[in-house]
Amino acid sequence: MRTKLSGFLCVWAFFLTPDCVSGTFPKAQNVTWDSLNFKTLLTWSPKPVNYSYTVEFSKQGENNERVPFCIRTSETECDLTSGLKDLKGRYTADVVSEPVKDGTSDHTEYPYTTSPFFIPYLDTVIGKPEFKIIVSDDQKKVTLYIIDIPTAIVNESNGQRLTIRDIFKDDLQYKISYRKAKSTGKKEKLSAGSEIELTDLEKGRSYCFNVQAYILSRSPGKQLGELSNVQCSPEEATSIFEEYSLTVIALAILAIIVIIAVVIAVIVLCWRRRQKQRAQRKGSDCL
Repeated sequence: MRTKLSGFLCVWAFFLTPDCVSGTFPKAQNVTWDSLNFKTLLTWSPKPVNYSYTVEFSKQGENNERVPFCIRTSETECDLTSGLKDLKGRYTADVVSEPVKDGTSDHTEYPYTTSPFFIPYLDTVIGKPEFKIIVSDDQKKVTLYIIDIPTAIVNESNGQRLTIRDIFKDDLQYKISYRKAKSTGKKEKLSAGSEIELTDLEKGRSYCFNVQAYILSRSPGKQLGELSNVQCSPEEATSIFEEYSLTVIALAILAIIVIIAVVIAVIVLCWRRRQKQRAQRKGSDCL
């Protein structure tokens, strides 16, 4: 562990050696890990003025390493993706405040801030999956084809980027949420594979789907990845017999017949009244 003796000596010698105080640099603040699909950045603040930052990181139980492009930098982030080779390893990083490049200082130990622990396998955020919707010809089955997300990790043997399936293997599942279009009620399903068949849907209806990665071994708050964009299946044209039951159709026909009968009865009644009124008028004229 890094010694803090020089900081103690500065405090002890505050009145005797004011240069020691004036020569120190502000510590980095808000040191955090920002990781998406194993693309991992270390970020911090504030922007340095008249000093710089150097990042050192280590896997638990091993010595610190420095990242060449994060030595005496004026940036407030450092890409550590390539350095975190053991994805299940437990890492910490120190952000050290140092003189600017080519600058000098009397100090041999500079102030630093240590990050929280970070385990890529358990802590990186899994992004939004993309998927395709295929409806069967008989409209009785909908199949979702999910594309396993490519990560920032490169297979050193062939130079290809690994997908989340390559890394998590059987630890990866997908959570599917779906509902009828223009409806708020939804159902959910977990699938171990990237091809999901749904057969409990109403024929010809449009359904809307969301998908997100689900990592079994993670703590509950980190199991789910980002929610995908909503996609909806097309709604097929259906006949009236498919849309409504025979009972409903029969009742509708009966209602129409009743309405027509009532209308005809009213018309006939009105016609008879008029005929009667005309006959009465003719009788009165003859008198």
